[in-house]
Amino acid sequence: MSDQSLADTGPVLLVGAGKMGIAMARGWIAAGLAPDNLILIDPNPADATSAFAREHGLRIVASSAGLSAAVLVLAVKPQIIADVFPQVRGSVAGDTLVLSVAAGISLKTISDALETGRVVRTMPNTPAQIGKGISGAVAGPAVSQRDRATAEALLAAAGAVVWFDEESDLDALTAVSGSGPAYVFHLVEALAEAGRRQGLPEAVAMQLARQTVIGAAALMEADPASAATLRENVTSPNGTTAAALAVLMGENGLTDLMDRTVTAARRRTEELGRS
Repeated sequence: MSDQSLADTGPVLLVGAGKMGIAMARGWIAAGLAPDNLILIDPNPADATSAFAREHGLRIVASSAGLSAAVLVLAVKPQIIADVFPQVRGSVAGDTLVLSVAAGISLKTISDALETGRVVRTMPNTPAQIGKGISGAVAGPAVSQRDRATAEALLAAAGAVVWFDEESDLDALTAVSGSGPAYVFHLVEALAEAGRRQGLPEAVAMQLARQTVIGAAALMEADPASAATLRENVTSPNGTTAAALAVLMGENGLTDLMDRTVTAARRRTEELGRS
């Protein structure tokens, strides 16, 4: 976690108050960012966004016109960011830090569009909503130590932060942890469906699958042993778990499937950056 306090940070302009933006904002408020120092920029806020703003006394405005930012957070979809750049350019001054959450959009693209080198590119994930997220980050060439500390404080409010020297590593992180929660949620769906096919009632199968993943994740958080060791602890020789793992760990099993999954996600991240 960062040692820097968010109490004196701002104004922070959050451009794109969707699910990820609000997940981050919730963490900032909880970590001490003053509501007066956070402005949500969204021309069509969802009901959940409006409710969040009312709950915390935040301003929602349709555009950043006339607003200055100490930190400009770009939490918009990469497909629309080219349209967003000219709308927010006027809010970027020489001392503004730009924090981008747009998957695949390079530091150079952002720096050229906003005419600043003070850019940090990052990718959090949705468990940021409950402070259990993890974010990767890479800093542009003009980012100062103070800028980095500010970015660290904002990101650490939502969970762990990993910094990279190579921007290409952020594309790999996006494919692993940025998209990763969806893989886990689908695992729950698949495990529940397998239980249903074994004759369990649908609701019971889902309850078992959900709680198994929740419990396994909590155990992994509490126990510093490696994932391999934790797996081995569950597996008796020639037992039921060993029989199941022979399928999961066999040829074309889960490791190969996950490799293809992450490769597809990274490929798409790189495509978004080129489009």
